[in-house]
Amino acid sequence: MDRTERFYKIEKLLRQHKIVSFAALQAALEVSRATLKRDLDYLRNRLNAPIEWSRAAGGYRFTAPADPASAAHELPGLWFSSTEIHALLTMQHLLSNLDAGGLLTHHVAPLMNRLNALLGGAETEAVQVRHRVRIIGLAQRSVQPQHFQRVGTALVQRKRLALTYTARGTGQATEREVSPLRLVHYRDNWYLDAWCHLRRGLRNFAVDAITDAHLLDTPAKEVSDAKLDALFGPSYGIFSGSRIRWARLRFTPERARWVASEQWHPQQEGKLQADGSYLLRLPYADHRELIMDILKHGTHCEVLGPPSLRQAVAEEVGKMGEKYF
Repeated sequence: MDRTERFYKIEKLLRQHKIVSFAALQAALEVSRATLKRDLDYLRNRLNAPIEWSRAAGGYRFTAPADPASAAHELPGLWFSSTEIHALLTMQHLLSNLDAGGLLTHHVAPLMNRLNALLGGAETEAVQVRHRVRIIGLAQRSVQPQHFQRVGTALVQRKRLALTYTARGTGQATEREVSPLRLVHYRDNWYLDAWCHLRRGLRNFAVDAITDAHLLDTPAKEVSDAKLDALFGPSYGIFSGSRIRWARLRFTPERARWVASEQWHPQQEGKLQADGSYLLRLPYADHRELIMDILKHGTHCEVLGPPSLRQAVAEEVGKMGEKYF
C-alpha cells in the first residue's frame, strides 16, 4: 500500500468510526509506528487535514470547525505532482500581477501557502517563480482596491451599485445606479459591463474611473449573455456600438509576418498576398481604439476602407503633423 492509498484509508476509517485509536490505524494500514506518525503529520501539516488526537476518547478524529464557513473543503482524488505544483505557483504569480485591484489576490494567497507546503521547499520554490517569471504591464491604470472589491461583491451577489463615475473624455462626474453584469480584463485594465439605470441601457465603465461605489440592497437587473455579446462582442476593442462596420487594412511585407500571427478580433479575416503583404478585415463600431492600433504601424499599414475610417485616420495624421512639424 503506497502513501496515497494510506491517506485515503486513514480518511475512510475516521469518517466511518469517528474515533480511531493509533493501534487500530496501525493495524489497518500494516505500517510501522514511525510511518503512521509521518503520515498523520503530513495530513495535518501539509494537507491541512482537520485531524486531532483526543485524549478523552483515546483516539484520532476529525475536528468540527467553530465557524462552518471556514471549514476546509475536500477535493477527493486531487493530488498534485511537483511539476503541477510549479505550474500552479506560476499561475498564482501571473494572477497577482494581473489583479492590480486586489479582488482575487487576497483570497488566492492562502492557496500559494498551501502549494509551498506541499512542495516542502517552502519559500525557495515561490521565490524562484517570482524571480524567473516577469510580467510587464503596459498602460496599466491604478484601481482603488475598495472600489474594485465592491464591484466584485455586487457582481457575485447580484446587487446594484451606486457609482460616482468620471468620464475620461470630458472629465465630467455623474452619479449612476448600475446593475453589474460582467468584469472584463482588457489590455491590462479592468472594465465593467453593466446596465445603467440612469441611461436605461447597457454601458461599459472603466473601473479605474469609478471614484466612489456603494453596494445597494436592490437586486440587479439581469441581462442575457446573448444581449451582452450582441452589443460588446462584435466590435473591435472595448468600445461598443450598434452599427458595425468592417475595416480593411493592408500591411507591408515587413509587418505582415507580425500581424499574420496576431488576433485583433475573433471574427477577423486575414490573407497573405503574393507580394508578401497582408490583408486584414475586421469588424468595429467605434474607430477610436482601432485608429490607435493602426497608427502604431505608421506607413506600414494602409487603410483600404471604409472611406469614413480612411478619413478619420487621415485627419488624425494631419493633427499630428500640425503639432510636431
